[in-house]
Amino acid sequence: MTNWGILGCGKIAGKFANDLLLTEGVNLYAVASRDKEKAANFGNTYKAIKSYGSYEEMAQDPDIDIVYIATPHMFHKENTLLCLSNNKAVLCEKAFAMNLEEVEEMIAFAKAKTIFLMEALWTHFLPHYKFVLDKVASGTLGEIQSLKADFGFNSPFDTTSRLYNKSLGGGSLLDVGIYPVFAALSLLGYTEDIEAKATLGPTGVDHNCSMHLRYAQNVEVQLFSAIDEETPTRCHIVLEKGEIIINSRFHEPSSVTLTENCVTETLEFSTPKDVNGYHYEILHCQEMLALRKTESDVMTFSKSKELIMMLDKIRAQIGLSY
Repeated sequence: MTNWGILGCGKIAGKFANDLLLTEGVNLYAVASRDKEKAANFGNTYKAIKSYGSYEEMAQDPDIDIVYIATPHMFHKENTLLCLSNNKAVLCEKAFAMNLEEVEEMIAFAKAKTIFLMEALWTHFLPHYKFVLDKVASGTLGEIQSLKADFGFNSPFDTTSRLYNKSLGGGSLLDVGIYPVFAALSLLGYTEDIEAKATLGPTGVDHNCSMHLRYAQNVEVQLFSAIDEETPTRCHIVLEKGEIIINSRFHEPSSVTLTENCVTETLEFSTPKDVNGYHYEILHCQEMLALRKTESDVMTFSKSKELIMMLDKIRAQIGLSY
């Protein structure tokens, strides 16, 4: 039985905690928030054995094996280094950190300590997404000709909201734009040939961001993210001999519409009852820990570095700095 700790008690942490409870071989041992009452309420809701009103206290608990970090982006490096320095394996939410320099520091520290560290980009482990990656890699549909992916939702402008707070790493790009960028990276690889433009709001964060990526063989890639408008949140891949649509919302458990040999069918990928889908990356972390791995063989350090490099390039294009 692996003892998990959760650092940060927000909305995503709740979904993750729900799935921990429904995953075999794991135990939600402790939760932590800067607000002791919030930690206690969260712990009671998800049946944690301990709750802490201090990140430092939880990191020092000798009975915790691995910590899931679900704090705002701006604190990921600080929180990750705290847990690693206390010999805790770490699964840290995306975006891994604020820039390449921070990501490299986190990875270097984990390597020096020989402790497992991974970016929690859960999409990579979902069955429907793995199916798409395998289908494209098989070559039966030929090469990718174009890719279009978006992720947008409408959150009313509120200066007190994390999404619009620059000091917390707010904006559409790091919060949801990372998913379309990851789709391009995982399906086509890394590119520095990026053009981007964005609408920056009164608080200095991007309310929406349009991205145009270029690859060899003139592959067209159009990406979009927004926190001020609802979008289909789909990923549409056109190949030489067919097409694949990852239906809404493509980054979470969804269906896939496949056109092959002039036949179109929609494939459903259901998850177990009451599970959000985070259990797939939880099980992967369990496997990595059992094998005494210090790096994921799926969400590798090089993949996390390439992802943040692309995000850094886009931020430079749109004039967004933190």
